[in-house]
Amino acid sequence: MLLSDKNVIIYGGSGAIGGAVAQAFIHEGAKVFLVGRTLAKLERIAEEITAAKGKVEIAQVDALDVQSVEQHANAVVEKGGSIDIALNAVGVTHIQGTPLAELSLEDYEYPVQVYTRTNFITSKVVARHMVKKQSGVILMLSTPASQMPGPGFMGHSVACAGVEAMSRHLAGELGASGIRVNCIRSHMIPEAARQGSHSRVCFGQVAERAGITLEEMLTGAAGGTLLKRLPTLADVANTAVYLASDYANAMTGTIANLTCGVTLD
Repeated sequence: MLLSDKNVIIYGGSGAIGGAVAQAFIHEGAKVFLVGRTLAKLERIAEEITAAKGKVEIAQVDALDVQSVEQHANAVVEKGGSIDIALNAVGVTHIQGTPLAELSLEDYEYPVQVYTRTNFITSKVVARHMVKKQSGVILMLSTPASQMPGPGFMGHSVACAGVEAMSRHLAGELGASGIRVNCIRSHMIPEAARQGSHSRVCFGQVAERAGITLEEMLTGAAGGTLLKRLPTLADVANTAVYLASDYANAMTGTIANLTCGVTLD
């Protein structure tokens, strides 16, 4: 198993991506601590994992609050001895599809503030524990909006670009302490768009303004990639496993491109 005896915290664990990555990590032998703001959603994910004969520990944690994240991280270390891997998969509903002339300052700022704030907080907290062991892996998520021109997703674009910049900066700062930091850039994921509340609302806004259905938008997005498809939850989860494993020991400061070719590096 690639992640045997590794202690993992997944922030935003009640979402579609967090849940999929949790199951993949557990399959590879990791002990997963799944956290999020909504306990009922976490319990539902935990039931699915248990039904698949996996084990996970859940906790209600606000990943935008320093004290909440610190208390949980300290409890994980007290119980498990270490934090070996951390993934921030936090997602929030925000405005997309609105052009600059109609976009309020508040709607622009919201995703920028949330995504950069939560990744800063969780990275800082877990890094403090990882430095003591001189090892660890921090993973972040972004989308091709970090590189694509608009219109209609300025706040999301700046937020994703900020997360990617943060991952590169932290790779440089934490590398000497044996900590690797990488980011997964995934295009829209159909399963998450259909099931996940945040993705469904955000993409739905764009589709509605364009006068098409969500399914039509997903089909069009797939056709716009080099592979003529969109990434799956399994694609993201398997990539996260690889980046967290010793197979990726020489990889840090990397943006793993899972856009199916809509952006090229």
